[in-house]
Amino acid sequence: MADTLSALRSLMASHSPPLDALVVPSEDYHQSEYVSDRDKRRQFVSGFTGSAGLALITKNEARLWTDGRYFLQATQQLSDQWQLMRMGEDPTVDVWMADYLPEGSAIGIDPWCISVDTAQKWERAFVKNQQKLVQTSTNLVDEVWKSQPPQEINPVVIHPLEFAGRSVADKLKDLRKKLVQVKAHSIIISALDEVCWLYNIRGTDVDYSPVVHAFAIVTLNSAFFYVDKRKVSSEVNSYLETNGIEVRDYKAVSADVSLLASNQLKPSIQGKGTETGIAGNGTIKAEESNNDLIWADPGYCCYALYSKLNPDKVLLQPSPLALAKALKNPIELEGLKNAHIRDGAAVVQYHVWLDKQMQEMYGASGFFLEDETDKKKQLKTAKLTEVTASDKLEGFRASKENFRGLSFPTISSVGPNAAIIHYSPQAETCAELDPDRIYLFDSGAQYLDGTTDITRTVHFGKPSAHEKACYTAVLKGHIALGNARFPNGTNGHSLDILARVPLWKDGLDYRHGTGHGIGSYLNVHEGPHLISFRPRNVPLEDTMTVTDEPGYYEDGNFGIRLENVLIIKKADTKFNFGDKGYLQFEHITWAPYQRKLIDVGLLTPEELEWLNTYHANCRSILDSYLDESEKAWLKKATEPISV
Repeated sequence: MADTLSALRSLMASHSPPLDALVVPSEDYHQSEYVSDRDKRRQFVSGFTGSAGLALITKNEARLWTDGRYFLQATQQLSDQWQLMRMGEDPTVDVWMADYLPEGSAIGIDPWCISVDTAQKWERAFVKNQQKLVQTSTNLVDEVWKSQPPQEINPVVIHPLEFAGRSVADKLKDLRKKLVQVKAHSIIISALDEVCWLYNIRGTDVDYSPVVHAFAIVTLNSAFFYVDKRKVSSEVNSYLETNGIEVRDYKAVSADVSLLASNQLKPSIQGKGTETGIAGNGTIKAEESNNDLIWADPGYCCYALYSKLNPDKVLLQPSPLALAKALKNPIELEGLKNAHIRDGAAVVQYHVWLDKQMQEMYGASGFFLEDETDKKKQLKTAKLTEVTASDKLEGFRASKENFRGLSFPTISSVGPNAAIIHYSPQAETCAELDPDRIYLFDSGAQYLDGTTDITRTVHFGKPSAHEKACYTAVLKGHIALGNARFPNGTNGHSLDILARVPLWKDGLDYRHGTGHGIGSYLNVHEGPHLISFRPRNVPLEDTMTVTDEPGYYEDGNFGIRLENVLIIKKADTKFNFGDKGYLQFEHITWAPYQRKLIDVGLLTPEELEWLNTYHANCRSILDSYLDESEKAWLKKATEPISV
């Protein structure tokens, strides 16, 4: 790590102009949350493996900013050459650079890895001390990263209409209508999941996310797909051409954005729309439109492409595809429900297996009993670790129909590790399971018909009264949010408090958001909506998906999180104040909560009724996916609870 910093500082000094600081973000050219191994530059320079963070290297300092999910992990992973900057507690990176870097400093960025939003925010902060952003012509980290993984050539695959639910033609038609409404003649699409959703394609360029490294440009009468052509088979090429989409080389996007800016970007293949206005395939005759704006999402469009445009002719607004993708069509909703049923069966099978292993290998009292662990029964010849356990869970999922892989690295965590919110166990260093400590697993899968994400927290020994109280507070918040009814126009920020109030009563809280959207065989974290303490003015809408995942974490001791995926749907309320219409949630995740971690005396009658109803649904919905012994286990795990 010291050699890496030294090499980077040498490049910074020899750069023209010399750089006073170098920014190394987590993101790739598409501002992705999860990136390919080749794009993990911030991880390479800092040693910090979390998915979110930003490294800043100056002439004699190295600082890393990350959010509350990763404070503990970063503390453990950063060497003494690095200083952790806690987002929400320490100055933001732009404020720190503006206040602490010398006047007139040059701050180097790879403009492909920085969004328009971020670059403009920093430039505003730099005005007072005349600092400036310097766009490097190459990525300096790539120059010193001698073992950087090669670029993989993975095939683009067609996502069938039976799973996508809407044709490319329909999606393009809707998109072009939106372009007309805002007087734009084109849009640059950078977010990988938006490109894949729009063109009904998928890939394997990024672990856990079935996406393709690609850009798209859509105009009123043409559509382009920028990708490494080696990934595109003749079949996929024909499919794209049939849909009026021209395949161009990934690197050509830079030159084509310049052409787009001067209204000279023309397709090589002839569009099929010849009717007046919006044609059957959604194209519009260019001469019939006086639209002169280019739409770019400032959160995902990189600064490199934006720099090629005339700022006066750019519409910087969130992509219309984010909301269109979040509003699931009936086929996607049905697929998500079915995927979560199969996934729930896998999680129950894992519970059954793990319960048996903990009793046989460690003398644990198990999932149901609260006796002390029988140390005499512990097998010394074998052990179960966080990684070997999570591998078993993956195996249960892999046996299910339409499985295509995990949707994120499984968080399989025991005791103190469970307090690390986004803990990622490694085979060489992970902990052994402990019957006397809480075990938390947060996991999900990619299926052709949907993406899943579930968290359960269990104890195979005798939990303490404090652990039970904390678990119950988390469960109460989980139930309160899931049972919410709210008027149309409500955003997730307004609902976040519902999950926290039971914790707040005891002076407890958690440092992460409470819910995120989830893709339809796409990214496990999907916007534009959130349920979070961080304001985001995007209303929750009918047919959106969102997670419900409050938690509580005690550093060095334990962590608790409970997570289900919900679908937002219309609510049938007795009244309809203001004629707004009301919404509610439908749970589609099915796996039991552990009875012995619940302090039943803390539950209200309504909460108890909800819990018993949910458990009854788990039994009936999962029954046909389980063998007789698994059914018997689930029946016991979901027996009605009484006060």
